[in-house]
Amino acid sequence: CYIADQQFLVLFPFFKYFNGEINFAKLCRHLWHDRINYEYAEYCMKTMMWHGGGGLDAYLDSPEFSQLAKAAIQAKFKYNFPLLALDKLFPNFLTEQVRQLAYYSGLGQFWRVMSDIFLSLSDLYDAGNIKSIPDVVQHILDGLVADAAKPITYTVEISGKKYDILPKSAGLTFLMDTGVPYVEAIFFRGTPFPGTVSYNAQAYQIPYDQADFVYGALYADPLPIGGAGIPPTQLMQDMRHYLPPYLYDFYLKTTRGEDDIRVKICQSFQKSMFCVTTAAIKGLAPYPLETKNPEEQKENYAYLRGWMRRLADSRLLKVNS
Repeated sequence: CYIADQQFLVLFPFFKYFNGEINFAKLCRHLWHDRINYEYAEYCMKTMMWHGGGGLDAYLDSPEFSQLAKAAIQAKFKYNFPLLALDKLFPNFLTEQVRQLAYYSGLGQFWRVMSDIFLSLSDLYDAGNIKSIPDVVQHILDGLVADAAKPITYTVEISGKKYDILPKSAGLTFLMDTGVPYVEAIFFRGTPFPGTVSYNAQAYQIPYDQADFVYGALYADPLPIGGAGIPPTQLMQDMRHYLPPYLYDFYLKTTRGEDDIRVKICQSFQKSMFCVTTAAIKGLAPYPLETKNPEEQKENYAYLRGWMRRLADSRLLKVNS
């Protein structure tokens, strides 16, 4: 959440990826991309913001948010008369920047929870307590349930005074207001990668309705990974730096060894995202999937049929073949 907290309404945030530590060595690593690529995180944030959905999206369109955003804008640019004049001429410009920063914060809080879940999963695997995919799914589900009601809030400090952007009174929570919209926007819908389809409206290669988008992580072809303009390329480059030794050794034993390691990482990433999706589907089911009650089974069947219809064209079968 560094960008949301420390780069609030910095219109030209040249060093926003530096986490407040600016030095020549870090600049060189940054330019050489020997670092965590926050650009992919921003791609996820902007995709989630564009598709919308959930309580966070609804709240950011509310009059209450507009009032809070305006108060923060006035405090931030109290003595900056050109920007105050700009805000008068284009009243939605700076408010939209605050709306985007709210997504930075909300997504950062979502990833904080997911990071803890995955780190504990890694520790359990190292200890020999995770032995199967159902074990992975159950661990993720337990983590999602444990933090489901965790409040999503966002407050910035300007000149020593705190300004609420996402107050606790908004009632936003981790699972329904950030987790579910994230799965929908990033895993299922996504956005078409430049160079893979035509953006020409007359070509009709991109659906008219956003709900019909199938460019998310669960549908992505791993082969373009490594190509220019493909956002997950940066994510796979990141993961290459942090591969555990046992996974790196596993990749080396495959046919092409290290030559197509980013493709292999993408396939592993997709498998893990299917686990997260399965956990979310189980957690959102109307009734426990193990129920013996015929009426409850009927409702679960109708619920699962909708999900299975969406997963039919995903890479579910390919990543498990």
